[in-house]
Amino acid sequence: MERLRAARRLLHYSSSKSLFGPRSNPTSAEHPLRRSASGVWYWCPYIADQKGRFGGTFWGPTVGTGLGKTIRIQNRRFGSLAATIQRNPSFSTLNSDDISYFKGVLGEKNVIQDEDWLLSANTDWMRKYNGSSKLLLQPRSTEEVSRVLKYCNSRSLAVVPQGGNTGLVGGSVPVFDEVIINMGSMNNIVSFDEVSGILVCEAGCILENLISFLDNQGFIMPLDLGAKGSCQIGGNVSTNAGGLRLVRYGSLHGNVLGIEVVLANGDVLDMLGTLRKDNTGYDLKHLFIGSEGSLGIITKVSILTPPKLSSVNLAFLACKDYSSCLKLLLEAKRRLGEVLSAFEFLDNQSLDLVLNHLEGVRNPLPPSMHNFYVLIETTGSDESYDKEKLEAFLLRSMEGGLISDGVLAQDINQASSFWRIREGVPEALMKAGAIYKYDLSLPVEKMYNLVEEMRIRLGDSSKVIGYGHLGDGNLHLNISTPQYDDMILAQIEPFVYEWTSKHRGSISAEHGLGLMKANKIFYSKSRESVQLMASIKKLMDPNGILNPYKVLPHSLSYG
Repeated sequence: MERLRAARRLLHYSSSKSLFGPRSNPTSAEHPLRRSASGVWYWCPYIADQKGRFGGTFWGPTVGTGLGKTIRIQNRRFGSLAATIQRNPSFSTLNSDDISYFKGVLGEKNVIQDEDWLLSANTDWMRKYNGSSKLLLQPRSTEEVSRVLKYCNSRSLAVVPQGGNTGLVGGSVPVFDEVIINMGSMNNIVSFDEVSGILVCEAGCILENLISFLDNQGFIMPLDLGAKGSCQIGGNVSTNAGGLRLVRYGSLHGNVLGIEVVLANGDVLDMLGTLRKDNTGYDLKHLFIGSEGSLGIITKVSILTPPKLSSVNLAFLACKDYSSCLKLLLEAKRRLGEVLSAFEFLDNQSLDLVLNHLEGVRNPLPPSMHNFYVLIETTGSDESYDKEKLEAFLLRSMEGGLISDGVLAQDINQASSFWRIREGVPEALMKAGAIYKYDLSLPVEKMYNLVEEMRIRLGDSSKVIGYGHLGDGNLHLNISTPQYDDMILAQIEPFVYEWTSKHRGSISAEHGLGLMKANKIFYSKSRESVQLMASIKKLMDPNGILNPYKVLPHSLSYG
């Protein structure tokens, strides 16, 4: 009877409305807004801890005086198991002459010293990392970025490139008093070629705005993220963001055709090509894709965008166990082939969290809760053919016992509600309490074993949930607790990294290393590889001013 009910659900959808279009953008979290004295709205985060854990500060000796205020920022510790980070003594501190220079280059209104604004810019989205920067700059052109970096390099002033500040590993906020260079004012679309589908834009363009622009042109971005309403394309490229469409369109290493980047000394590297083929010498753009702003600041991007196809279908399915999810993935690759555009999974604890913490979200498959859920999206050009293909696949999978229940979205609103569940998990986690987040690449057949082992390891002290991009082997492992606890963290780390390394996985699938995992890189990369990375960093940024303390181990970043 249950299978019959599921079959009726799966067959009940309307062909009168296309499911494709810019999805409604559920915010990754409800950021509390306040108005500063200058009348600017800003996000006021809640600092997680005042005792040195997750962004707290251990004040050490005074290292300098800047702008009439004593700055004490010698030591800082992020995470109770992390070694104390020492401020690089070779970096200068900001003074009034620096402020005057920046105002001369950028104009007074683009040199931000407002404390309320800086509170937001100094704190990451998870409220886990918070710096002490006294200055935020908003360049409007590549030339201005070049002049700012040239000056900072000459003065040994450390800088942090910042886009939408939606990162999860502390990569986009200062550790100490680094100058923040926010790229949000560079938000112009430079060109779009309707024949080739090649988009050229500035780094500060918000991803959702690009999605909307391309939708009007009959194209789509090959990248789609839950944070699309805030994140910027320069930050996406700098972190090699993955997202929901990677299974269909691949990574940004394949879709980005060219970049313009400003080096630490202010030199502008023009690699803004729009050619699909260019086999002349080293393809240097790949050094900057995923380097998290540690080698240069990306100012423009050219990216290949696929045409928007008219037939899009989305199914929300239930599976009895993880093995069924894996078999369903294999069948989807074989039988849906060219139309498969997304394959996401979440466990029942993920769904339970979303249902309990997000308003307006409903269980698509009431009244039961199943062990696992899968979202399958197909995108094609022939509505009748695609419908028949998906219908045949789902009925075959149901008859084979791979699907316990399921429903097909009838219109774009229902499709958005399904995606809201998957994309809303991070927001629900934020509302539930403290979170330990891990973004891992693992062999798909082993992926959920880590979740199960972590549950046994932690017992009833925490809620362990697993979800992610099953189609490309990316697990988002999250441990939710009422509050941050050193004993719980000691149970999680280094176990989670050792387990990942043992199974030849990556400790960062798409979030980057940032500050959180800089010293953990050896779990995924050999010492020889890391040493070569450090040599490249030294060559391109000899003073180490670009996003210091991130990506590479601190022992190799400065002496």
